[in-house]
Amino acid sequence: MNEDANTEARDENEAAESAEGGELNLDRLSELEKELEEVRQHVLYAQAETQNVRRRLEQEKVNAANYASTGFARDMLSVKDNLERALSAIPDDLREDERMKGLVTGIEATGRELESVFQRHGIARIEAMGRKLDPHLHQAMIEVPDDKSEPGTIIQEMQAGYQIKDRLLRPALVGVSRKP
Repeated sequence: MNEDANTEARDENEAAESAEGGELNLDRLSELEKELEEVRQHVLYAQAETQNVRRRLEQEKVNAANYASTGFARDMLSVKDNLERALSAIPDDLREDERMKGLVTGIEATGRELESVFQRHGIARIEAMGRKLDPHLHQAMIEVPDDKSEPGTIIQEMQAGYQIKDRLLRPALVGVSRKP
């Protein structure tokens, strides 16, 4: 009987250990599942961040291609301004002089070619005259008393403004109306 009692006790101990082991395995399994879910979340966040970085780099690449010539274009605006000043300084009688016609025609052709190059590269003049002052496009230099225009309307353009694609290259320097 002693042997039977020992066998029964051993069986009970093994059953108790087996139950405890099962509980330990279940606890360990739930811990591992939680860990796995955390790792999945970290992987998803990392993938999303990688995708965002890729999109930002693509956008920066497009912007770099579109606006790489901004500095050069800004410098060329002064050349265009000087060319326009030269043309406007030629008196009408010299324009009609046969000896000067070739020179005037050449300067005008150069101005047209420069304008064509600007258009090919997305550089456009900002319309100013008769429009409302837009501080994103125009820089008011003076206010002029005028009873014919609404206050804040551009009535004088001192220097043309330009945009390259959708960015401001140089604001238009303007005079705006005010009530007398």
